[in-house]
Amino acid sequence: MSDTAAALKAILLEKSVRTGTFTLASGAQSDLYIDCRVTALDPFGANLIGKLGWAAVREKIKAEGLQIASIGGMTLGADPISLAVGMTSAVENPDEALQVFVVRKEPKGHGRGKQIEGNFAEGQTVIVVDDVITTGGSTLKAIDVIEREGGKVAFALVLVDREEGGRQAIEARGIPVVALYSRSTLLD
Repeated sequence: MSDTAAALKAILLEKSVRTGTFTLASGAQSDLYIDCRVTALDPFGANLIGKLGWAAVREKIKAEGLQIASIGGMTLGADPISLAVGMTSAVENPDEALQVFVVRKEPKGHGRGKQIEGNFAEGQTVIVVDDVITTGGSTLKAIDVIEREGGKVAFALVLVDREEGGRQAIEARGIPVVALYSRSTLLD
């Protein structure tokens, strides 16, 4: 594990990982709760997410010869991760910088009634982001919105895969998942 990955893991374990009995967004009970927002909204955590996320994204883009326009996902969990990766891409590789967008849970009730805000346009190939995947439900909802708005999702970037079927559900839709950590690697 790189120094960057180890440093981010330490922050995640300190700030975001809790054990006990919890009800997850899916309604399932779990002995583990991971609130990545606390880490992603920490300036040190965000910086590390940007570095590690951009390295993983760039490796996938290069390996597959992808042309990616932007990165984003369902608000709120994906927002700081997407922005951190986008900002790091702009600093490290300005010619390959990723624009950032946000997928609202519901279309805006006023103005243009958009469900995707920010730097997204029909026809773009994008990366969908999520902080934690359990069942994959929120990631799949974001994918549905992106596709309905004319985007093509190249792959998903997730901070933590809880290893509870979410990766398989997303990949069953033909969308590969790049996870920075899994439950196993985070809690080893």
